Amino acid sequence: MSQILLVEDDSAIATVVRAALEEEGFEITHCTSIAERDAALTAQTYAAMLTDIMLTDGDGIESLPSVQQAHGDMPIIILSAQNTLDTAVRATETGAFEYFPKPFDLEELVRAVIQAVASDSDGSVDLGETGDGLPLVGRSQAMQGVYRMITRVLRNDLTVLILGESGTGKELVAEAIHELGHRKTGPFVAVNAAAIPADLIESELFGHEKGAFTGAVAQAIGKFEQANGGTLFLDEIGDMPLDAQTRLLRALQSGRIRRVGGRQEIAIDVRIVAATNRDLKPMIAAGSFREDLFYRLNVVPIELPPLRERRDDIEALANHFLKLATTEGLPARQIDAGALKLLTRHDWPGNVRELRNMMYRLIVLARDETIDRASVAEILDQAIAPLVDRERGGFATVLRGWLEIANPAEGTVFHAAQAAFERPLFEWALQKTDGNQLKASKLLGINRNTLRKRIVDLEIDPTVYARN
Repeated sequence: MSQILLVEDDSAIATVVRAALEEEGFEITHCTSIAERDAALTAQTYAAMLTDIMLTDGDGIESLPSVQQAHGDMPIIILSAQNTLDTAVRATETGAFEYFPKPFDLEELVRAVIQAVASDSDGSVDLGETGDGLPLVGRSQAMQGVYRMITRVLRNDLTVLILGESGTGKELVAEAIHELGHRKTGPFVAVNAAAIPADLIESELFGHEKGAFTGAVAQAIGKFEQANGGTLFLDEIGDMPLDAQTRLLRALQSGRIRRVGGRQEIAIDVRIVAATNRDLKPMIAAGSFREDLFYRLNVVPIELPPLRERRDDIEALANHFLKLATTEGLPARQIDAGALKLLTRHDWPGNVRELRNMMYRLIVLARDETIDRASVAEILDQAIAPLVDRERGGFATVLRGWLEIANPAEGTVFHAAQAAFERPLFEWALQKTDGNQLKASKLLGINRNTLRKRIVDLEIDPTVYARN
């Protein structure tokens, strides 16, 4: 019978975990403090240890090095209510077998204990100081899976495919994987496949030789060579042309590239992280994305939740952006509870990027040091928000509700309704296209000059929605 040491000062959690493990045939020793843990480890050996981080007499992670030095072969599973990426990385730095943020799936925890007992610990890895500069913010349950997946790829070079809507922070995840992983001393090179003309993307990725095509007046080093020894982030991979997909697949399979117009193959050593806001499987069925490339990229998928599915994080994100703005020279601001309530009710089609832009706009437009409900309502047009909040009764319902609330004067109804809904329509299109007016006009099905005139008339700044 395997002996398991459970170090947990929450009696309710300890009772549930103990019962589940005992049902699997494990014998459990329960401790509530670091001192009790050390005494238990001195008295006997254990097949595995489960430990909380914040215990009654100290930080469970900070005290682990001495445990590992004396019991290096014992797998350690860390439990924590401090659900941030920083905590997940600290757990990884210890060489923990697994990390579970609270609340956790009990069946998954039991499976991890069984695997830990059956395996050998693989030791620790030094990821250096993480500090407070980690780019991802949020403690919601929706983000915990993201943090755990990030920590699982830090020690290896497995290819990662980040999936998520525009503005969810895909590049931030890619940067975290690089900056916290073992390639952090190498370069991080990002390339946006959607922003490069189709006839130049191969040159951008693989470089070109002098005279390879008209305008190639000198040799150019491509992104693969620039990223050698580090990480290459391929953003918007779903927008890559088929010809370039073929060459990319060949490079990933062989670990070698050839510059456009060149004859010599060049060995490359890069970690690939790709991202897309598109569903690639229908594209595969339609023949616009290579199935073999998809499987080559989709080794470790990480799916980022949209902001509307992690509303618990909006307050933390809003305050994070207020603090960040002060480092960029903007005045210090606070936000009151009423304003935060309105922010959490908004659906955020532009996700975290939209929230960031909103907070910066509020900082500039705030009447005093505190951002209040009225300031947020002015931008979000909260008059119609209660009607669409979560229930979404359809556009006709929203329109009828707006008419009842706004009650425009006789003879002005059409133009008043048009003005009320035209602005969010154009803002939505600009958010979807990262502020690209040409793409926004195509999305809306209107002339580019018409779009440009209307956003000027409505005083909409397209640069607010540009990709940062």
